[in-house]
Amino acid sequence: MRAALEQARRAGEHGDVPIGAVVLDASGEQIAAAGNERELTGDPTGHAEVLALRRAAEAVGEWRLEGCTLVVTLEPCTMCAGAIVLSRIQTLVFGAYDEKAGAVASLFDVVRDPRLNHRPEVRGGIMADECGHVLREFFGRSPRVG
Repeated sequence: MRAALEQARRAGEHGDVPIGAVVLDASGEQIAAAGNERELTGDPTGHAEVLALRRAAEAVGEWRLEGCTLVVTLEPCTMCAGAIVLSRIQTLVFGAYDEKAGAVASLFDVVRDPRLNHRPEVRGGIMADECGHVLREFFGRSPRVG
């Protein structure tokens, strides 16, 4: 989670909402990392999770990320939750819960829907205070919300 927090802080430095994500392979080695880049690139899909999944797929040479763990500082939204399922991530670890847009526990539970063909293991609330602090600090000084 500390590596994901570092990615979040970098995203905040260029005006993006400070959310960070890292992908670990089955042995626990980091194979990809990203922070939000929506403002930086003008891409509405530039969420940290999506970017980290793309980079991990490139690193392993295929889209199936079986055996991998995604660590992200904020509970994923519906778009990212869908990407997590489709990429076959084995484990999702997230920090702060997102009461406004969370699609893993807060509003929906997309990743564990029994109708889907893949359901990752989920661990939420990891270092939630630290992850939430980065977001609260950003929104306390930023005029832009979401």
